[in-house]
Amino acid sequence: MTNIVFDVGNVLIAWDEHAAFRDAFPDDAAIDTFFDQIGFYAWNLEQDRGRSREEAVAAIHRKWPEHAPLLDQFFDRFADTIQTKITGSWTVLEDLKSTGHRVFGLTNWGAETWPVAKTVHPELIDAFEDVVVSGDEKLLKPDVRIYETLTNRNGLQPGECTFIDDSPKNVEGARAAGWNAVHFTGADELRSAIQDLGLL
Repeated sequence: MTNIVFDVGNVLIAWDEHAAFRDAFPDDAAIDTFFDQIGFYAWNLEQDRGRSREEAVAAIHRKWPEHAPLLDQFFDRFADTIQTKITGSWTVLEDLKSTGHRVFGLTNWGAETWPVAKTVHPELIDAFEDVVVSGDEKLLKPDVRIYETLTNRNGLQPGECTFIDDSPKNVEGARAAGWNAVHFTGADELRSAIQDLGLL
């Protein structure tokens, strides 16, 4: 028996960050230009690290006050960005559980938006024995300490954990913590990798 640990964003649930802004821009290319201007991905990562909505909007307001209302709206429209399940990955997850593996979650996700994810996708509530959310822990993958948080909290041995993540650097972080890891590139490829490891 192996402990299987799933990332969530872009492994189980697709993230369409543009969806929260399509009413304000003519097309996704214009949204990307806006993202580049304000450093959207770095800004969003700080919420995954534990920064609050209030602090996030204040950070934008200090530099681009004209954009603060739009970035505040992002939180209200966050549900629009996570509408699509990656169904093949869920099938793999359920197959792993049915064969007796323990299944956990480990995600870089904001503390204030994680409840939104569970509302949009209630199956997240029962999918995992435990889920470590970076915004709650104020630790981000690939920091080794966030992997240790999961193993320590659940009494797991690192060498008995296999991690699945779409980010190569997060895969390397898991390996640095003593875990096995699979780089997620698609549901079909995930199933093949899991089968190659003898887990299904």
